[in-house]
Amino acid sequence: MHRSWCAEHGGWTSNERLEFLGDSVLGIVITDHLFRTYPDLAEGELAKVRASVVSAAALSEVAIELQLGDALLLGKGEDGSGGREKPSILADALEAVLGVVYVKAGYAAAEQLVMHLLLERTTEAASGPGGQDYKTRLQEIAVQLFASQPRYTVADEGPDHAKHFFAAVSIDGEVRGRGTGRSKKQAEQASARDAWEKLRDQVTAGIADEPANATADA
Repeated sequence: MHRSWCAEHGGWTSNERLEFLGDSVLGIVITDHLFRTYPDLAEGELAKVRASVVSAAALSEVAIELQLGDALLLGKGEDGSGGREKPSILADALEAVLGVVYVKAGYAAAEQLVMHLLLERTTEAASGPGGQDYKTRLQEIAVQLFASQPRYTVADEGPDHAKHFFAAVSIDGEVRGRGTGRSKKQAEQASARDAWEKLRDQVTAGIADEPANATADA
């Protein structure tokens, strides 16, 4: 129940208190996971990763995947102005759900739900040295080997509330990696990781193709 709905229907309490609680539960679960899983990340990098995972933008994406907007009770004005699609409202609603789970089922259940919903995003945000993402790492190795920038193409399928994205990344005119995800960003990161791992293996084995050798010789 959003406060706009409660303002039009006396006697009801909005989800704001549960949102407040859920925000804290979310923060400690993600912080604890990062602290235990990434012992080599410095405090500043841990803070950056956590901030990206618990941001309104990230939480609203999860809420959209869960079709949480359909369950919102909004006031007429808020509903009419597209409140069901507003990132801030969706993020707050998801935090309220986490608060409910914590109150009704305890910390362990809330932790399980948070990690189910956000583990993939957390891993993505923390990937690479110092939290560096695979698109950045691929760009570096592409310039080194081919003197060329990666190019991404993305397609999607499914309804707006449950789209699935497919990405391919090309370097020097050749598709080097493919990946999928629940957002364009995730799909691009997955394709970048696929390409980066293949090129890294080539470099390690000393079998980079001719353009790479020519670049290295130059």
